[in-house]
Amino acid sequence: MIVTEVGATLRSYLVAGVPVLEGFTESEICHDGRGQLLLPWPARLGDGRYTFGGKEHQLPLDDPEFGNAIHGFTRWDNWVAEPQSATRLAMRHVLHARPGYPFCLDLAATFELDETGVSVSLSAVNIGDAPAPLGAGAHPYLTVGTPRVDSCRLLVPASTFLLTDSRLLPAGRTPVSGTEWDFRKSRVIGATRLGTAYTDLVRDCDGLAWAILDAPGGRRLAMWVDQAHRWIQLYSGDAIPPPHRRTSLAMEPMTCPPDAFRSGEDLTVLEPGEKWIARWGVDVTGFR
Repeated sequence: MIVTEVGATLRSYLVAGVPVLEGFTESEICHDGRGQLLLPWPARLGDGRYTFGGKEHQLPLDDPEFGNAIHGFTRWDNWVAEPQSATRLAMRHVLHARPGYPFCLDLAATFELDETGVSVSLSAVNIGDAPAPLGAGAHPYLTVGTPRVDSCRLLVPASTFLLTDSRLLPAGRTPVSGTEWDFRKSRVIGATRLGTAYTDLVRDCDGLAWAILDAPGGRRLAMWVDQAHRWIQLYSGDAIPPPHRRTSLAMEPMTCPPDAFRSGEDLTVLEPGEKWIARWGVDVTGFR
């Protein structure tokens, strides 16, 4: 497992020498969000403009094609590693107040390995003197060794997904039933284009929701998310240039939907001194 200082990005994870993630090389700048943590908001925020605490804020428009802000700040910030072991790495970062986000957060991301796979724990403490809005996500691209994801089977335990408009912003919810985006039972992805945020997740007795990717007759990866993550975004990479188009599946745990700073939907608000924790991971027991 390799985690970078830039963004506390999960760049590489191998099991018995075989990649679980499609990441990027040491000499590359991270592209397509591969392995990045998305803080203090995930996905797109329309016009980069939102109102919080009675004040309007304007964020940089780093999604210029659609005129949005996207994926927060910390994926390009420097994080600092704490003392580590062979199976545990904790990264820390203080997100200082800045134009568009005048709030201050003490952030930590802890990556742990065990016989089942990798788990990631995110924590945030509001060290400012005013309430702070917060959303979180991650952007790992999972691969089960197939040349394309089309032949893989996918299971997503979600009954609802977001419709999007021409700017890829939310345009309402709709049931998955009767649509090509219904993966409540494992089935082949085929030509389905996924850029889809799912919610109303079915959970097990431990409160975890599981999304599962299977290679034909072979390897399996299972992503789990805790109850802080109410959404899973899936992206099949159709807008990515070759040679990486549709070669892996981004399975993105998110605590809130796109545009949550504007809609307020599932948005976390941290009071001064308050601590928040969320966890997700990838189970590789079916990968070997």
